[in-house]
Amino acid sequence: MTQTESPAAAAGGAGEGAATFDSIDPRTGEVVGGYPVHDAAYVRSAVDSAREASRWWAGLGFDGRRKLLGAWRKLLVSRIDRIADLVSAETGKPRDDARVELVLAIDHLAWAARHAERVLGRRKVSSGLLMSNQAATVAYPPYGVIGVIGPWNYPVFTPMGSIGYALAAGNAVVFKPSELTPGIGHALAETFAEAVFGGGHRKPVFTVVTGLGETGAALCRSGVDKLAFTGSTATGKRVMAACAESLTPVLVECGGKDPLIVDADADLDAAADAAVWGGMSNAGQTCVGVERVYVVEPVADEFLARVVRRAEALRPGGEPTADFGPMTMPSQADVVAGQLRDALDRGATAVVGGTVSVRPPFVEPVVLTDVPEDSTAITQETFGPLLTVNRVADVEDAVARANATAYGLGASVFSARRGEEIAARLRCGMVAVNGVITFAGVPALPFGGVGDSGFGRIHGEDGLREFARAQAVTRQRFAPPIAVTTFTRRKNAIGRLLTLVRALYGR
Repeated sequence: MTQTESPAAAAGGAGEGAATFDSIDPRTGEVVGGYPVHDAAYVRSAVDSAREASRWWAGLGFDGRRKLLGAWRKLLVSRIDRIADLVSAETGKPRDDARVELVLAIDHLAWAARHAERVLGRRKVSSGLLMSNQAATVAYPPYGVIGVIGPWNYPVFTPMGSIGYALAAGNAVVFKPSELTPGIGHALAETFAEAVFGGGHRKPVFTVVTGLGETGAALCRSGVDKLAFTGSTATGKRVMAACAESLTPVLVECGGKDPLIVDADADLDAAADAAVWGGMSNAGQTCVGVERVYVVEPVADEFLARVVRRAEALRPGGEPTADFGPMTMPSQADVVAGQLRDALDRGATAVVGGTVSVRPPFVEPVVLTDVPEDSTAITQETFGPLLTVNRVADVEDAVARANATAYGLGASVFSARRGEEIAARLRCGMVAVNGVITFAGVPALPFGGVGDSGFGRIHGEDGLREFARAQAVTRQRFAPPIAVTTFTRRKNAIGRLLTLVRALYGR
């Protein structure tokens, strides 16, 4: 997009009379940009064009793609501040938090480009004794076109876990960003095109479609070869239903109700710091943050005092010095208020904040204790700076409560001696021991959940393979010693085969 070109014009499909929508700065209510609402015909056309480009992109091979993705990585590094400003404008998060998000996305992009050939390239596998006359190999060619539907809370880092890995695997990508953060989607696609094609002819390897829920539904039905979705569990179910109409495979990363367990031998300062950061950073709008804390009784008072002290010092706002920003989605403030009222009505105690803390578009830190396990503040995803801290008799009780949820995304454990042991007992996709959200920053680790948190993985080797299909190949090296898969086999062939099998496996 040139400096004089409007976002809507750059997006295409915004002819006279076409529907448009605005991206709004949640801190001020000011319009950041205007974008077209792309209809089903436009989306399908974008996917068809991407399919042509996907053949060219896949044909570059791993080396060719690695070089071009490296050029994109370098350009993103040079544009960190500019893109971070746009992230702040569309989400309201502090600029430094936006920078951190970009740094993580760049690191993952570098990892995916560097390791794609090792993970996905054709490799030999053992043929086994019975098939020793065959040479066996497996490779992971790309699907073709991947559709990506991204969220608004981490509009760079989260979708790039699909976009970067899908591109490294050899696919073209059609990206539908959240209607709250369309400008960021265009910034990613524009920097890719600039780095890969420069001033030359641009192929639609990575393109963006914009709009509301109908545009996302159109992408599900557009003929993409696989769709990666990040968002709420309810929307994820609708995405799956739409994709099921054409048997389009899906990768679904939904919400979480992530627990943090504090053992008696934990470093309480570190645990309190992690609880507050995990629960309050990005205004609590982090799917793998901290929503529920279970602390064992012997250290509960001491731990809670540390949490209260840290949480009381935090202030939301739109200014650069604020600790966190507003609710990016305005309706989320109502969700926080509803869960807060429900918990208090059921007997919970607010040790930080209270009902007066919800002041749209901002929500001040809230810490609740003695929260009933059947209250919505415990059972439903909050996505706001509301932290529940409940005392438990022991770690066994903590693990049972942590697992008593339909969600299963991330978790944290603080324990000097038993961290990994406790982590292994948790029903979730990722656990940080003596830290919080650290697993998301390790490119080699898979990222995803179970249950209502979805299925499939981004990041790491598993993430690369999500965007490729396994292809097995056998090649006969010499005639089989015992030929059985032929109508001309000898009469004693099966007998000889059974004698061999008994000798190999029957003892």
